[in-house]
This record gives sequence, C-alpha cells and structure tokens, in this order.
Amino acid sequence: MEYRIERDTLGEVMVPASSHWGAQTQRSYENFKIGIETMPLEVVHGLTVLKKAAAIANNKLGKLSDEKCKLITEAADQILSGEYDDQFPLKVWQTGSGTQSNMNVNEVIAHLANDIAGENIIHPNDDVNKSQSSNDTFPSAMHISAALLLKGKLVPNIIEFINTLERLEKENEGIIKIGRTHLQDAVPITFSQEISAWRSMMLANLEQINSSIDGLRKLAIGGTAVGTGLNAPDGFSEMVCDILSKETGFEFKSKSNKFHALTGKDALVFSHGALKALAANMMKIANDVRWLASGPRCGIGEISIPENEPGSSIMPGKVNPTQSEAVTMVAVQVMGNDTTIGIAASQGNFQLNVFMPAIIYNFIQSTVLLADSIKSFNDNCAIGIKANKDKMSYFLENSLMLVTALNTAIGYESAAKIAKYAFENDLSLKEAALKLEILDEATFNELVDPSKMV
Repeated sequence: MEYRIERDTLGEVMVPASSHWGAQTQRSYENFKIGIETMPLEVVHGLTVLKKAAAIANNKLGKLSDEKCKLITEAADQILSGEYDDQFPLKVWQTGSGTQSNMNVNEVIAHLANDIAGENIIHPNDDVNKSQSSNDTFPSAMHISAALLLKGKLVPNIIEFINTLERLEKENEGIIKIGRTHLQDAVPITFSQEISAWRSMMLANLEQINSSIDGLRKLAIGGTAVGTGLNAPDGFSEMVCDILSKETGFEFKSKSNKFHALTGKDALVFSHGALKALAANMMKIANDVRWLASGPRCGIGEISIPENEPGSSIMPGKVNPTQSEAVTMVAVQVMGNDTTIGIAASQGNFQLNVFMPAIIYNFIQSTVLLADSIKSFNDNCAIGIKANKDKMSYFLENSLMLVTALNTAIGYESAAKIAKYAFENDLSLKEAALKLEILDEATFNELVDPSKMV
C-alpha cells in the first residue's frame, strides 16, 4: 500500500494515499481498534450537513470567504450523496465527545474541497470547523441524525403497519371469538376488536415518537467548548439552524441554554423511551400473532400467517412464525439499548457528557432495527393474516366462560356451579345448567348469546 505524509499538532502521520482523511483520523483509526462497530453513517451525514450550514452561516457573517464557502459546501454535497461513505472508518469506541469523528468529517471535507480547488486552501480546523468545537457539533449531529431517521424512516413504516391493521380490522368485523386473560379462556370478543388493540397501540406509539422529536429539534451548535459560545459570532447558532431547516426540510432550533445542550442528553433519553414503548408493543403484537397462529393442528390455530420459508432442517413440512421471532429479538435489543442510553446519559460531568458515541450508536441501532423489523413484519406477515373462522367458532362454543353472562340473572355462585359441573363432567354449559335444574333451555338460550356479549 502506498502512503502519504499528513501532519497535525503532534507531528507527522503516514496515511494511505488512496484515503481522503488526514492525520487525526488516522491516529484514531490506529489507536482505537475496539470492536466492529463504526460510527453510524447517519451521524456522519448529520455532521456533514451541519458543516455545510456552518460554512454558509460563517460566510454570511463575514467569517469565511465566498470561495472557501463554495468549496466546503461542494465537498459536503459530495459526501451527502453517499459517494464517500467508505471514508469514515472510525469506531464508536473512541473519545467520548466524538471529537475524532468530528475531525474525520472536517478532514474529508477539507481534502475533497482542496481537490476541487486544485490547491490546499481549506484547513479542517480553521475553515471547516470555524466557529465550532466537537463539543457542540457532535451533540448537534446526534439530534440531527436521530430526528431525521425517526421522521424519515421509522414513522412512515409505523403508518404503513397501522394501515394494514386498519384493513384487517374492517375485514374481520363481526367474527366472534373467545377472549383470553392469564392465558386462560375469558369472555367473548370480536377478532376486529382484538386487532383494534394492536392498531391503537401503534397510534399511541406514533404520537409518543412525534412528541419526542420536538426535543431533538433543539441543537447545541453555537455553544462551542463549554456552552459560553466562545469563538462563535453573534447570531451564528440561530443562522445555522435556519439553514439546516432549509437543507433538510425539517425545522431545527437553537437550544436556548447551551450549557444544558452540551452536558445533558435527556432529549435522547426521552425519545428512546418512546422507542422502548414501541418495542414493548411490538413484542406483545408479535407474541399474540404467533400464539394465535400456533399449530397447525396442536395449537390455538385461530389465524393463519404466510408461509415464507421451511421451518426445520429435520421436520419436513414445518413452518415457523419467523417474522414474529425477528420482531421479538429486536424488541429485547431495543430494551437493552435503552438501559445503555439511560446510564450513559447520566454520566455528564461538569460541562460535557463523554458517552455520546455510545448513546447515538444505540439510538440509531434501535431506530433502524424497529423501522426495518416493522416493515418486514408488515410485508411478510401482517398483510397475510387470515382468520380461521371454524376454529374460532369451535373455541367459542366450547368455552366455559360464556357462563359469565348468567351472573346478573342467577348470581356468581350459581353460575360458577354450572361452569365447574360442566368442566368436571365434560358437558356443555347448557347441558350442565339443565342437569342441575338451575335454568330451562329457553332462558339459557336467551341469556347465553355470544353476539350480545361483545
């Protein structure tokens, strides 16, 4: 491999000739060979669009020449196109402020800008990082990447799933089945009512996530190193946020208290709490689906789901609820991530939190996993759910809990006597009621009507 010499304040560094990064990126690449987790590209692109906005703001405020502004924005656009995604190799497990990833972006932008210019006129610190520090750019990029990913990927997939559930709800209106509590038979419910719970859960999660995004709109940019704004010109923060809003189509605002913005990560904790709530609901829905589809002959079998792939390497013809299993694994991963984020966010010391790469890595992972798994579950399972009306009817007709309808007519204890007698003697409720001479057939038929119980 061929190398070139790059320099920083610590001296000379050998950098692969084909790379577009500089000395500080190379030092981090060599010094933090920890794990396989690299900084998410969503964060890299968040930093990049922030650098573009900062260059434009610096130019408008008279701090950066027209030529340098143009070169930086052109280089940033090249990165945002995805053309140079391989130029950001740094691990998550680096400095807790994200300084090295900030410099990675600064160096690649500077290198590309100088390639465009044909000469070295853009400096990664003096020009690309002008009016900034890692301490305000990295937390700003965390909010930018999180907000855009939630709004651009997760929210649309939740809405698509809600639409599927709404269709299923309408298609299954009037189908009465037995309800279940404690994994035991309960009183009747319609299948559409059961589905309505799933739909309502997703609507609630959607509202919670959208509410949490508002906190992510507020950015730390302009706070520089400790929140005082030293080296940032007046109006810089507000101008950057206005430019970012135009660039992304998403409204960002300057956080009023920059000291809070640099050291506190509560907005991300709050937002991830909404993701944990979504994970909990998806776990419940996925479990409901695989229980209801269990069988095909020795389980509940009230619904059928698409058969996507063989389920066993030894049992021919076996098909498993694999989409539900994927969702439930994602759910527990998100719950684990929530613990990591909560603990990491509690570790801010004085004017900075130095667990930021871990926080945003887990946040991005949770968002991507939930978005992808919900879409996969919707496209490969939910859209193909079919009710097994015969099985639902069988369980309904044989359930002892229909006796609940007799409570108001004969009292709880007499109704319980009928249910216990029916169970112990393998009789229907009607047969038991007649045998015990508690009710006549006509009265029983009038009172025990599942259609009146839902």
